[in-house]
Amino acid sequence: MTDLHEAASTVGPVDATQVPRFGGDTTFARLPRLTDVSRADVVVWGIPFDSGVSYRPGARFGPNHIRQGSRLLRPYNPASDNYPFKRNQVADAGDLGVNPFDIKSAIETIESGARRLTDTGRTLLTIGGDHTIVLPLLRVQHAMHGPIAVVHFDAHLDTWDTYFGEPYTHGTPFRRAFEEGLVDTAHSMHIGLRGPLYSKVDLDESERMGFSAVNARDFSRKSLDELVERMRVRVGARPVYVSVDIDVLDPAHAPGTGTPEAGGLTSRELLEMIRGLNGLNIVGSDVVEVSPAYDHAELTSIAAAHVGYELLSVVPAAR
Repeated sequence: MTDLHEAASTVGPVDATQVPRFGGDTTFARLPRLTDVSRADVVVWGIPFDSGVSYRPGARFGPNHIRQGSRLLRPYNPASDNYPFKRNQVADAGDLGVNPFDIKSAIETIESGARRLTDTGRTLLTIGGDHTIVLPLLRVQHAMHGPIAVVHFDAHLDTWDTYFGEPYTHGTPFRRAFEEGLVDTAHSMHIGLRGPLYSKVDLDESERMGFSAVNARDFSRKSLDELVERMRVRVGARPVYVSVDIDVLDPAHAPGTGTPEAGGLTSRELLEMIRGLNGLNIVGSDVVEVSPAYDHAELTSIAAAHVGYELLSVVPAAR
């Protein structure tokens, strides 16, 4: 529980008893903008980029769709019994402008922008955008912490080598991160894998890189407590980066995404897994692949916003 001194030291969301939730600025959870606070421990940062997608485009519009879906979030999280916006000063840094025609240029821009935002020790929650953006984010985390344990929630491995000869796409970031030595694969894992593959070799190569895996079907065979424990044991005390591709959810819960696969996690299962990260050394996170053109009744944006909220709830308190 946060004490009164802590509570007084942070600027929280707009008071919904004064400004209705459907009004006012659309920042994440109606938090203050980064320019409006004297300090920030945690920053929500949008990267509207989707030039790395292989199927349905549109994730460039994801950040503001997630912000819209976050309007109903409230200051107290009863599931973890904490006030995430009091434990840390959280602010919205807006969106980064990146080159939509040159992926390598975009990656460089994301990397330099992330370095600027974290140079005072801030923790980033990045909202995308397609999964290409995780590579430069991991480069920045590696520069600060060394090899990073990654907990990767996704229907897909994202460890493929190339698409049409291109090495930088939303299906290749963890292959490139492995090759660059950014990831501590002995403590990393994929969660939620499912769907057809090009070849069994896809699984073999991911395993060769060292990634452990929890398949979506495991959620119907094992308890959530077992799967949470498996995740926590795998990560251990390592600095951990959490990457959430919203297509880890079944399309019934998140239709607004570029590469949907049937048979995915429920929103409840995903949120419980993220809550299971509490107490670990979370150094950064992202929520990606929200494509609003395919959404219905804000199902995907609301799910993504709650995922972001739970990620903010497990970020350690700033020292």
